Amino acid sequence: MRLDLATVVVEDYDEAIDFFVGALGFDLVEDAPSLTNDGRPKRWVVVRPPGGGTGLLLARADGADQTAVVGNQVAGRVGFFLRVDDADATHARMTAAGVRFVAPPRTEPYGRVAVFVDIAGNRWDLLGPVPV
Repeated sequence: MRLDLATVVVEDYDEAIDFFVGALGFDLVEDAPSLTNDGRPKRWVVVRPPGGGTGLLLARADGADQTAVVGNQVAGRVGFFLRVDDADATHARMTAAGVRFVAPPRTEPYGRVAVFVDIAGNRWDLLGPVPV
């Protein structure tokens, strides 16, 4: 058993794809036409970190309730965690790509960490190993 997908509610599919694929380096694994439960057109958009693992379903907000959670899916907490082999190098690459970090990287007992904000406004931890 494994967790295959988690949903990130976004305002726009293409802007979200640009962010997750272009700025974060995820792979676009699916972008297909689909329909809402009541028959309106939408897209099924899935991105994954390179090498697989749990993917993200990028879901365009549909209606006032969904629009209200864009960027606040976990009530302002860090709700997503991106584990990398080299946090400082990844931080530099992501910063150059325009990703907004809320504070500089720091070292914690569990590793190197820097908090960033995704295209929707959700907070993520960029996590790497403890420097040797």
